[in-house]
Amino acid sequence: MITVNALSEVAALMGDPARASMLQLLMDGRAHTASDLAHAAGVTAQTASGHLARMVEANLLAARAQGRNRFYRLASGEVAHAIESLMALAGARAQPASKTAAWRRDPDLRFCRTCYDHLAGQVGMAVTDSLTQRGHLEPEGARDWSLTNSGELFCQRLGIDLDGARRVDSRHFARQCLDWSERRPHISGALGAAIADTFFKKGWAERMRRGRTVRLTDSGRRALGSHFGTSV
Repeated sequence: MITVNALSEVAALMGDPARASMLQLLMDGRAHTASDLAHAAGVTAQTASGHLARMVEANLLAARAQGRNRFYRLASGEVAHAIESLMALAGARAQPASKTAAWRRDPDLRFCRTCYDHLAGQVGMAVTDSLTQRGHLEPEGARDWSLTNSGELFCQRLGIDLDGARRVDSRHFARQCLDWSERRPHISGALGAAIADTFFKKGWAERMRRGRTVRLTDSGRRALGSHFGTSV
């Protein structure tokens, strides 16, 4: 059972403005250096080092050394899921100050973005809605999805690596992740990552050099129509 102290400690770590800025940057699914994260948080390198050490100790971040640099990324999809859910709650607040945050006003971010390693925003929800409306994906409990037999065939025809997704024992196969801009759950977990990987490999979507924004290509728009029967 999670203790009150453990819960409050994690909440306090994520609630600090500097650490929240770092976590928000890491939601792009990439690994970043301490200097990148310090710049995003607007703090000195020494201050950033202390913040990062605390988040690594709390299993919010994972770190690896490469040459002279140390790279940080979110420790797991569960951490990303928690951050996205908190962003959805923050976006629901009616305070005028909250509406001015850049990440809430950015139309490109709302249209299509990475949520850790899967697609979110209007495009992510269009994919999720298509799969559920066609009976390929069904809710399983309050937090997961179940891929149906027709969903298996659909993913195989599309070239989605289901075997690879199922080999990832350290994470959920198909998770419901609350989309902060659409306020509904999209597909995360290993299946969500495999779908996003297919979009990138087929050239249907392109990551921007910085940030979480994803560009849907012309072929991606056609694929949404031909394969998913939807448009955005």
